[in-house]
Amino acid sequence: MLSLSYMLVSRLLAALLVLPTMITVRALHPLQLQRHATSNCHYLPEDAGWPSWNQWGSLNQSVGGRLIAGKPLASVCYGHEANAAACTALQADWTEELIYFTDPIAVMSPKFLNDSCTPFIATATASNSSACALGNLPNYAINVSSAEDLVAGFKFAKDNNIRLVVKNTGHDFLGRSSGQGSLSLWTHNLKDITFLNYTSEGYKGPAVRLGAGVQAYEAYAAVASKDLRITGGLCPTVGLAGGYITGGGHGPLMGSYGLAADNSLEFEVVTPDKGYLVASPSKNADLFWALNGGGGSAYAVILSHTTRAHADGPVAGATVSINNTDETTYWAAVDAWHSLLPALNSVPGAASSFEITEASFFALITVLDGSTTEVTDTLAPFLAQLDQLNVSYASVITYDPTYYAHFSESVSNLPYGPFPTNNLVGGRIIPLSVVSTEDQRSKLIAALRTILGSNTTSWGISGNAANLSVSHTGLDTARLPAWSKMAYTLQINAFPDRDASVDLLNNANAEIIAGQDVLRSLTPGGGTYINEATADPAYWKDDFYGINYQRLLAVKETYDSGVILYGPGVVRSDYWTVASDGRLCKV
Repeated sequence: MLSLSYMLVSRLLAALLVLPTMITVRALHPLQLQRHATSNCHYLPEDAGWPSWNQWGSLNQSVGGRLIAGKPLASVCYGHEANAAACTALQADWTEELIYFTDPIAVMSPKFLNDSCTPFIATATASNSSACALGNLPNYAINVSSAEDLVAGFKFAKDNNIRLVVKNTGHDFLGRSSGQGSLSLWTHNLKDITFLNYTSEGYKGPAVRLGAGVQAYEAYAAVASKDLRITGGLCPTVGLAGGYITGGGHGPLMGSYGLAADNSLEFEVVTPDKGYLVASPSKNADLFWALNGGGGSAYAVILSHTTRAHADGPVAGATVSINNTDETTYWAAVDAWHSLLPALNSVPGAASSFEITEASFFALITVLDGSTTEVTDTLAPFLAQLDQLNVSYASVITYDPTYYAHFSESVSNLPYGPFPTNNLVGGRIIPLSVVSTEDQRSKLIAALRTILGSNTTSWGISGNAANLSVSHTGLDTARLPAWSKMAYTLQINAFPDRDASVDLLNNANAEIIAGQDVLRSLTPGGGTYINEATADPAYWKDDFYGINYQRLLAVKETYDSGVILYGPGVVRSDYWTVASDGRLCKV
């Protein structure tokens, strides 16, 4: 079996533009080009208007040879490139994050991979390269290293009527990083980390500037070496300066510092209309506001983000795990956990993450600068309820000298983490009022049981809880107002088999939307964290943006009036629609 590192190097080498081959294909088959595209639709490769060999070559030169031809990961299983060892290795790694975030076009969502080139094939199919197609994946990607690369990408897309997408790591459950016939701006390799003594009108203190491609595990290790900590999520491979911050960004530190957006200081970006800009509370303040919680792939492409850094210190915590040995008592225990959340969230510096399946419950509690006594006392009523229910459980109180030590002990399989990529996601922000009364809480628990009872695939519910009733910094951001009233943000997770069919994926996605609809009816005044959701065609504006939407529209018009940046659920995404053949067309 080939090593993973060998596969990655081979993939990148194979993906470099083979432009002479493209010229030969175009020259031999000119009559295959179609002319059904109109100015209302972006071109696809079969259209006569698709850029020529010379045009792609010119773009490649303008970005210093960093234009990469899109190639599905599973192309090693097909045609003249078929390699049995490489294909077998890819099958084993198909749900591992590493192969996706190091690839210029691959995304982690099986829904948007669309089964167009799967490694799970009969041996006979391996001789047929036509069975492996890009599908929703970009035809080309620019390996972005500078603002000039982004400017060149925007110009090429505009001049040639080509769909444009943005990819950082590929953690994308909405389909914003993929699109048929697209050019991708791949920012993953912007890895600079710079420590600053930052001074502005609103903040003076330590800060760190992260390149757009810096992932959580890289940032956490770097700031820990300076005895600092910064806001970020539990998933160690998420890019902190991309879609994470533009969605608001929740994580274990939000009990002390709020969302990532609340800690924002400055962005370096390139916009479609105004080029390179710095956005801060004093420069392009409208754009700064929108980038902090107003959704990604909408207004600009981020080169770097500067965030507040905080002095590190001790972290108290706990874990609680319960196995379902009796349906009645198990769900009573889940209800008891929900009844604990108002008290737990009120503990200074506290945040919790938890997972619920039909088989088990697990919770991780983080209390920055807290004590084990404080954690023990807060958990005591919950554990007493478990004892009364005669539920078997395990509870461990923890204490670590730093947040990085706490994180390293809490998340397995570092640096990449334990999270699989065969994941379909929905979500809802659950208001504190819903878990504060027995009647409302019982309706919520009943809904969770219904969602987990799906027969389509395996399911799970996860939550991230903290008190976000104030921003902690007073910063004006576009974060969804529902955050301020939340008990926790809930995530619906469906885990289809790694070789699941498109039909099964679509059915599971429909069930997620149905689950979101049920939760929406129970949570008036709630909303949805845009990075952990499926865009519901009828509700996405209210779910993702609420009362901020009209103001965000004005920002969109200022910096991307031509709606070059598009993705499902993105501000002004209703300007476009995806046609039956996959092309993006104006409504």
